[in-house]
Amino acid sequence: MTALETEVNRRRVVLVSALAGFVLTTVWSAQFVDTVIGGGVTEAVLGKPAQSPIDGVVTGVVYAFVSGLAGTFTGCNVAVFGAMSPMLGTDGGRWARFRATLAPLRLLAAGMIAVSALYGVVVSLVGTKMPQFTGDQAPLGELTARNVQSMLVFGLIGISLTYLGLAQLGYVRDPFSARARTVFLGALIGAFLIGRPWVLFRQIFRDAAESGNPLYGAAAFTLQSVGNILVMAILLILVNVAGGGLRRWLAARPGRIVALTAGALIFTGVFTLFYWNVRMLQFRGILPWYPLAPWT
Repeated sequence: MTALETEVNRRRVVLVSALAGFVLTTVWSAQFVDTVIGGGVTEAVLGKPAQSPIDGVVTGVVYAFVSGLAGTFTGCNVAVFGAMSPMLGTDGGRWARFRATLAPLRLLAAGMIAVSALYGVVVSLVGTKMPQFTGDQAPLGELTARNVQSMLVFGLIGISLTYLGLAQLGYVRDPFSARARTVFLGALIGAFLIGRPWVLFRQIFRDAAESGNPLYGAAAFTLQSVGNILVMAILLILVNVAGGGLRRWLAARPGRIVALTAGALIFTGVFTLFYWNVRMLQFRGILPWYPLAPWT
């Protein structure tokens, strides 16, 4: 492959993945994904309305995990795919591939749990004074403190993911080793909780804040993050262990796994940045127009 062909392919990865991430922001229906899918799954598993009061620590812990599992396909968790895609393409027998997949998953979980648990402790101690605790609504044309918090957190996550995608292609310097990068990606997933305004998360947030129990806060937030990535982790393991066709396709050209990883990170980074910042401004009536599908 010539240098020109390599550069053209790199640019194509950036352009296609960034465009796909932007397009997803125009068709993503938060009402359908959060309420119909997320709320529906939570109600089906718990056997009661998703927004029922949380009565006790045990109920809260179960609710945290179930609501996290139900939130797998909410807007912020599109980024989970970008974090996990670098784990595809390992070689060897099935048992070797299984172990090779678990190793980075442990690193990812370490970063995620550290941030989730720490934030849970903070919420249990000072959460009633934090922007996410309040249910106040601002008139159109203004932002609430919760809106600003979400925009800042997800804006930084989106920029970080996009930067790491560009680093995979060699456009910017990668500040991490492979192991440190996986831990950092896990920390970004844990940070979803800091910005997340999803109604089911706010419920567990308020319960942890009112409890004043740091152990409960840490456990609840950790389990919600674990629930978020569980489905993606299982799918990743199945694909890497049993997906022979995909693995052969990736192995045929060494650059394919790099392109897939970079594309997934840029795609999710652009989606996260535009969805939680530019589209948020349109939703709040501050930006006069944003290209949206009719069903959004």
